Formats: sequence, structure tokens, C-alpha cells
Amino acid sequence: MGEATMTQTLIKKGAEASLYIADWHDRHVIIKKRLPKKYRPEQLDFTIRRYRTVHEPQLMHEAKRAGVPTPTIFLVDVQNSTIVMEYIEGKQVKQVLDAATKMQRQKICREIGELIGKLHRHGLVHGDLTTSNMILTDLEKIFLVDFGLGDKNAELEAQGVDLHLLKRALQSTHFKVADECFHAVLDGYVSVRGQDAAATVLAKIREIEKRGRYIAERQQDAP
Repeated sequence: MGEATMTQTLIKKGAEASLYIADWHDRHVIIKKRLPKKYRPEQLDFTIRRYRTVHEPQLMHEAKRAGVPTPTIFLVDVQNSTIVMEYIEGKQVKQVLDAATKMQRQKICREIGELIGKLHRHGLVHGDLTTSNMILTDLEKIFLVDFGLGDKNAELEAQGVDLHLLKRALQSTHFKVADECFHAVLDGYVSVRGQDAAATVLAKIREIEKRGRYIAERQQDAP
């Protein structure tokens, strides 16, 4: 990869991986490195990192085929658990949503719903749907990034959890406009999946929410 001579700037240090920005073969790129976890046995750790390093680009490729914009993958270095991918010029949706006009917010969130609908229609789940993992370009195109927790899973439970996590993320980060935004997301989702399929996923979200409330109540009642 020529990493010894390449300047890399750390932009995010996560629990699962670290992200660096760099110039690589005359391209502006993101380098994602999954670093060893000392608490895991060495061979198990390598196996997990290798699997995730291979699996994530595959999911991103499948998402592209489903019509969902994702960064282009330039290199997968399995031995070093490293992915080199396109740097998407733009801003995180997290940075723009609160300051946007109501019409702009609804447009953005409806498009997000359409993208999620396309993923789910093709049996894919993102696994970490937050507005930090969505990039809005100057051309008003939304890219989904960070598929590290994603999976190929067409089960209703997985799809319900995917949307439930987004709803929670909106309530946490954009609490003043969360309801408005999630309704727009659902409008976009329904437009792709249809009323019947969307209704079953919405019912699953309500079930998941009830489960969460039940667990919280049991914890409060515990001696």
C-alpha cells in the first residue's frame, strides 16, 4: 500500500476500527483499519478482523447494486485488516439536519427512507443507521457509509431493528425535529417497499419498542 510514505490523518477512533484520511495514488481516500484487540485470543482476533474486512466491502457492493450510493472500494488488504475507499466530499447529515428548513429536512429524510427501503428490499441491513453515517454531497446526493455492523439479512426482526436504531438516533441527536424526520423517513420507505411490506416492518418496530419498555420497567422494579 505504500503506507510508509503516505501521510495519514486520524479522523475517527472507534471501538471497531479507526478511520484515516489520506492521499493515495492521486486520490483522496478514507483508510479504515481494524486494529488488534488484545483482550481476544490472537488467532480469534485475526479471524474476526479478516472476516469483517472482507464482509464490509461485499455489503457495500451489494448496496450499490440495490441502488444505494456508497463509497467506491479501491483496495482490500485482508492481511492487515485494512480497506482503502473513496472519500465522499460533503457533510454528515448530522451536521445539516437541524439547521435545514422544514422542506429541506423532509426531502433529506424521505431520501434516507428510500435508501433504507432499497437495502431492505434486497435483503441487506446497515446495522448502524445514524445521521453520522450518511453523507450529503453538494449535489444533494446521500451516501451511506460505515457498513461495519451490517449484514445480509432479510428477516423482519433485522429490518425492524435497523429502523428502530435510526429512530432512536434521531430522538437522541435531533430531538426537536425527530418525529417530523422519522415520519418523512417512513414516507420514503413506504414509497420503495409498498404499504404491506412497510406495515409489517412498522409493526415490528412497535414490538421492539414495547420490549424495550418492558425490560426497563423490570429493571426499575428489581430490588
